[in-house]
Amino acid sequence: MWSQNSIEEPRQEIDSLYREDQFYFSLSYNLVQNRPTGFKQFSFSPGISVGFLRDMPFTKNRHWAIASGMGYSYNNIKQFINSEELLGVGAITPSENIRTTIIAHGLEFPLEIRWRNSTPLSHKFWRIYTGFKATYILNARLNLETSFGKDKQSITNEVNRWQFGAYITAGFNTWNPYIYYGINPIFKDGSKISNLNIGFQFYIL
Repeated sequence: MWSQNSIEEPRQEIDSLYREDQFYFSLSYNLVQNRPTGFKQFSFSPGISVGFLRDMPFTKNRHWAIASGMGYSYNNIKQFINSEELLGVGAITPSENIRTTIIAHGLEFPLEIRWRNSTPLSHKFWRIYTGFKATYILNARLNLETSFGKDKQSITNEVNRWQFGAYITAGFNTWNPYIYYGINPIFKDGSKISNLNIGFQFYIL
């Protein structure tokens, strides 16, 4: 008589105390707020962020959490400035539109509150994450392009080194629409332009 032994399949362990610690990457278009007369954007003005967020759930089902992190940010704002607006009437004859590019690199520190309907067994879920972000500007540069040639100059001392803003991102799984609203101006004095980024944010486990 032959005996038959049952073969049990290995059980998948369930981590009921899971976290959604994640690397993030955002790509957005910088629309810019509070543009003065004579300023007009051209081409694509990108905003890029990449970093890591530490997830800290505070409900039993892990659907609600707060998260803090650190990352790198890059902003590139391309605008035409009418020479009369920049240098005064008659400063350049004839009047022309000057191509300007503001490029800024910074360290960002996001803090967000999170809702998601995740489970321990699936990484695909709906999410709504919203929060506040502080960015310390490491370096800022202004590029000018006129009929007389090109010029580059550092404007690190002219910008607000700390930039603050609120953001929200929501979606399912990988693709998440993203909006960032800058609270304070880019520059210390003069221009009141500030960042307004609209794009997508991606989360990678």
